[in-house]
Amino acid sequence: MDFLLVSFASLLAGFIDSIVGGGGLVLVPALFATFPTTHPATLFGVNKSASIWGTAMATWQYQRRVSLRWGTLLPAAAAGFIGAGSGAWAVTVISPNFLRQLLPLVLLGVLVYTLAKKELGQLHQPRFQGRAEVLAASAVGLGIGFYDGFFGPGTGSFFVFLLVRWLGYDFLNASASAKLLNTATNLAALILFTLKGHVWWHFALPLAVANVVGSVLGTRMALKHGAGFVRWVFIAVVSTLILKTSYDAFLR
Repeated sequence: MDFLLVSFASLLAGFIDSIVGGGGLVLVPALFATFPTTHPATLFGVNKSASIWGTAMATWQYQRRVSLRWGTLLPAAAAGFIGAGSGAWAVTVISPNFLRQLLPLVLLGVLVYTLAKKELGQLHQPRFQGRAEVLAASAVGLGIGFYDGFFGPGTGSFFVFLLVRWLGYDFLNASASAKLLNTATNLAALILFTLKGHVWWHFALPLAVANVVGSVLGTRMALKHGAGFVRWVFIAVVSTLILKTSYDAFLR
């Protein structure tokens, strides 16, 4: 029963994550509820070992239908990998607890801005070209990558929002691009967890398969319905993140 529960959670996480990020909202709580006595680092390692395959599959699916800006995104992914590794190291010497009460407020600002700017992310009009775009995207990769390694909740949503707001992508292109960046940050975290022995490999494969199935379904839905659909899923996920992080910060 435990295996079926976490496998279904991984499938649902892959579905949500492939559209707009936020799959950790589903899989991480399911792992903690199913294995309450297990070291948190091990459960985070299991989550990463599943989600990295879902984000990689989503990237592959998106690039078949969406023209990803590889010259911009590959350096940004490398920056994200470095940022995530640095953040994972930083959390070993600095507690991230100070972010718990700040995060819901930041997410609320993202939500309010997105709702107020109804045209935000509807048109794909990149603001930068050439080296300027590479630098801007790499700054996003490095900064959010560091946050992912250091703390984590909402990483995919932050990637999408900044690609839309700062780089001028529409929600569909931003979601597709965010998957590549998130794959890089997941890889950095997974390497760290593996080196520390915090991955249950006997769970990794079945959860990865379930995550990939969910990712395939979610990506197809996003490609079918376009940027408007992704925007509303983004709003729903950010709203849920606000509730979850507020509960963790102020009520738990």
